[in-house]
Amino acid sequence: MKTFLLICGGLLLLALADMPMGFYTFLRIIVTIGAVAVVIKEFENGFTVWILIFLLIGVLFNPIIPVYLRDKGTWMPIDIICAVIFFIKSFQIKK
Repeated sequence: MKTFLLICGGLLLLALADMPMGFYTFLRIIVTIGAVAVVIKEFENGFTVWILIFLLIGVLFNPIIPVYLRDKGTWMPIDIICAVIFFIKSFQIKK
């Protein structure tokens, strides 16, 4: 789980570069899977603020009903914030 969250964070930072459209679709899928995995894992421990944060990330990046913000400049801070959140959560997980 820790490695997968680090990969999600890394992909979000990679999204800051100019990538082909297929990468962003792949990013949506991977980030949504990562967010849902955290929600499920955290739900086992009871209700925490992580559930709300990762539910929001899951809704924002979901590939089924995508959120289009149209401007890469709008997505860049969102990608950075979400990457930091994934990194923080991954470092909280003990092996």
